[in-house]
Amino acid sequence: MRRAMTTLLAAVVTGALLAGCGGAGGLDGDLVDDWAALPAPGPFTPAAGVCHEADFTDVVPLSAYQPVDCAAPHRVETVHVGAFPAARATPPASGSTELRGAFTECDGKASEYVGDEWRAGRLRLAVAVPSGPGWAAGARWFRCDLTELTTVEAAATVVTRTGSLRDALRGASRLRLGCQQTRGGRGGAVGTLLPVECATRHDAEFVGVWRAPDLPYPSRDADWVPLYAGCRSVLARYVGVPDDADLRFRSGVVVRPPGAGRWRVGDRGVRCHLWLSDRTVTGSLKGAGPAGLPVRTR
Repeated sequence: MRRAMTTLLAAVVTGALLAGCGGAGGLDGDLVDDWAALPAPGPFTPAAGVCHEADFTDVVPLSAYQPVDCAAPHRVETVHVGAFPAARATPPASGSTELRGAFTECDGKASEYVGDEWRAGRLRLAVAVPSGPGWAAGARWFRCDLTELTTVEAAATVVTRTGSLRDALRGASRLRLGCQQTRGGRGGAVGTLLPVECATRHDAEFVGVWRAPDLPYPSRDADWVPLYAGCRSVLARYVGVPDDADLRFRSGVVVRPPGAGRWRVGDRGVRCHLWLSDRTVTGSLKGAGPAGLPVRTR
């Protein structure tokens, strides 16, 4: 009898416990089925709109990725991150169609980021890609990096700056190219261009950018002909004078293409400057028209 009572009591207690567990605040007793599934692990991709203390490198391993807030001192700013086709097995080589395509995308995105053609400022754009191990792990990104320079002439050095370049050329800016004073080179040609205030006497001025077609990098006299013709057309639009045979008698032109290495990876933006070889002016010649840039008779 005692054994039967003990068995009955155990059954009642067990039933009560099971009933309590089944109705505890709407829980179903399954502790895992309501958790969202974790995303599948994927390759690392850098962020845009961040800055970097280190100088630009064209290959970025994960261990070197140390972004900082752009309010802190930095030397590089990432303005856009794009992607190569996922099926590509190896990083694109310098001069390849894929790398030129990446530069073209970066070119447009960089100008959107700063608010104007980025070459109108003391800026340099470059494209970085993942390291070999990163590529093997599935990374297919390319990074569009802008850097401020001391000058766009050959002696340029990188500026350590604070503050973002976003909208930096949307209006007046200390970065913007403008009036220049030339320094002589060989055979009476222009050696260097030094920025000056337009209110001071000067003999040159940045007039814009000519985008060269897919031509060989200029190395012979004949290769330079289309670059000078392109910059003369840019000059004519800037000043507001006819783009005709008389233009060469109104002004000289200084042509500044990117370096050979940058040309190879897809940079076709040629900086153009007017050059007054026989006089100096005060003030900008933008929109000055024929009166501001008359045909020289001698």
